[in-house]
Amino acid sequence: MQTCPYIEASFQILGKKWNGQIIHYLSLCENHTAHFSDMKRDLNGITPRALSLKLSELATEGLVKKLVESGTSVIISYELTEKGSALANSLKPIQEWAQKYMNVEIPTESGEK
Repeated sequence: MQTCPYIEASFQILGKKWNGQIIHYLSLCENHTAHFSDMKRDLNGITPRALSLKLSELATEGLVKKLVESGTSVIISYELTEKGSALANSLKPIQEWAQKYMNVEIPTESGEK
């Protein structure tokens, strides 16, 4: 028996560290868009280099697109594509499963567990 090639392809993306968290994070943002600095601040533990590499990988996969606004200063943000939004929506049942079956400590506002 062989495993499903579509599941394998999906986990080639989701199985890489940070990819699922970045996609989920962007799905929660207004217009599914966030600035690099906001993601760096809010995704605990990710380094700027790792975030940059992951965003490039996700852009190559067609899941996010880089938006560059130039004016007095250059503003860079990232947005989920239609493909990325569809993947984010597919994560919702996994989140519901985890809430039901996984024992996860959720930090409080003050950062305590």
